[in-house]
Amino acid sequence: LTPTEYRLLLELAENRGVVLSRERLLEDVWGYVWAGDTRLVDMHVRRLRAKVGAEVIETVRGAGYKLVKR
Repeated sequence: LTPTEYRLLLELAENRGVVLSRERLLEDVWGYVWAGDTRLVDMHVRRLRAKVGAEVIETVRGAGYKLVKR
């Protein structure tokens, strides 16, 4: 994993089962306060899913992403 993918996975893991908005992920993972374009999060989630498995990270439409509880 890249350092950013690792931070993203760690943030999702620390909040397992909780839906995290794209804006919150931008702030917590990248340190961005401005949340104008959240496609950056989508791109990294897509890359992360390719490495850890698509079933691990769930998209909650209109809300964000969450790590699936197992």
